[in-house]
Amino acid sequence: MSKRVFYRIVLTGFALVLLSACGNKGPLVMPDKPDAATAPAPAPAADVPPDSQP
Repeated sequence: MSKRVFYRIVLTGFALVLLSACGNKGPLVMPDKPDAATAPAPAPAADVPPDSQP
């Protein structure tokens, strides 16, 4: 077996290992949007200027 064939087999095997290690199993799906009831409330805005505080 020549070095060229050996390297081609090794690189093909390495590529297959990398492609099989994606991590996500099953079909790809978009994540659900959070519900309005479970979403965190926005922080209140600071309407009061700092010089008007007692």
